[in-house]
Amino acid sequence: MKNILDCTGHKLKILNILDSNGVYLFDAQGKRYMDLESGIWCTSLGHKNVRINNVIKKQLDSIMHAGFCYSSEIVDNAAKSILSVTGLKNGRCVFLSSGSEAVEILRQAARHSVKTPKTLVLHNAELGAYDSLTDRKHGWYGFEWKNCEECTDSIICDLHSEALNNIPEDVTEFIFEPGSDAGLVGFPPKALIQKIASLVRSNGGKIIANEVTTGIGRTGKWFGYQHYDIKPDMIALGKGIGNGYPVSVAVFSENTTSELDTFKYSQSHQNDPMGAAVANEVINIIKDRDLIKDAARKGKIFISQLKSLERSNIKIRGRGLMFAIDFMNEKTAEKIYSELIESGYIVCNRGSFLRIDPPLTITEDEYGEFITTLSSIVDREMIFT
Repeated sequence: MKNILDCTGHKLKILNILDSNGVYLFDAQGKRYMDLESGIWCTSLGHKNVRINNVIKKQLDSIMHAGFCYSSEIVDNAAKSILSVTGLKNGRCVFLSSGSEAVEILRQAARHSVKTPKTLVLHNAELGAYDSLTDRKHGWYGFEWKNCEECTDSIICDLHSEALNNIPEDVTEFIFEPGSDAGLVGFPPKALIQKIASLVRSNGGKIIANEVTTGIGRTGKWFGYQHYDIKPDMIALGKGIGNGYPVSVAVFSENTTSELDTFKYSQSHQNDPMGAAVANEVINIIKDRDLIKDAARKGKIFISQLKSLERSNIKIRGRGLMFAIDFMNEKTAEKIYSELIESGYIVCNRGSFLRIDPPLTITEDEYGEFITTLSSIVDREMIFT
């Protein structure tokens, strides 16, 4: 890859993947790898999904790109599908190309509506690649929700009760990432999130659910925010909604839409028929195969298998089909990560953590095969730790 600028911050481990099928990848030497990272958490329905590929081929033969003064009915149909699963009846959608773009347009819309916003995010929330989302020196308030084991879904501890009192009165936007936690998989307690949402709403503010990594069934529900019994004003979708095709969706509630009569936002691949067709088919497949319910069921089985590996220096957490293994030591995690790849298993390496996000379509036998290999590697490596 001498012609490619390496700036992802991740080590390239496999140079030439030639084919794929479901949860598997195949390199130039014919070696098979189980992709338990789902690409970059994107292939929610597995690689080379036949129904997705057929939709792409069909759309290629009609129209894949639209302009500002012409469109295709497939875009409106896809928006209807998205709105049906988000529960934002009579809302509106904008189709874009990446999750970062979806979060960005929603922030711009919130600022248009509120005029003088201050944005609250949970500490370590990853919102996208744009500088406007990563540079949080001005107009942001980071809420540290960790360092406490006493909060529950119904009780807020004294530490966080005090922290809630310190939230600035001018906070008018809460961007909630319900589970990714900078890729480390963390789930804040329900009572805390509900209180933050209530405070922001009392200021006339907006709730934005960043579902780029947690949406489309990843947490065992359609969207991660549904674990918290809150109703967002706007939702950002990406990654899994395209199953590897670059499409994202910014979703607006009916009330928010009514405040955006003079709002302007335009870019080259906005509301493209191809991306909309793919997103629509992803929704259809998940519904047809009842994959949300299946993800919740399999998630309980898989987390119990992972927890069998727990010990004093290994901690496991997860929800749905989103898991993290904390080895509490970066060298140990890196060694196990490399051994997994050598054995034909791809996971995400995040410092002392390994993150596992298999496609919703993974079978229990496939995951069981991985657990057997992981267990063997862990037993061998932890002897020397």
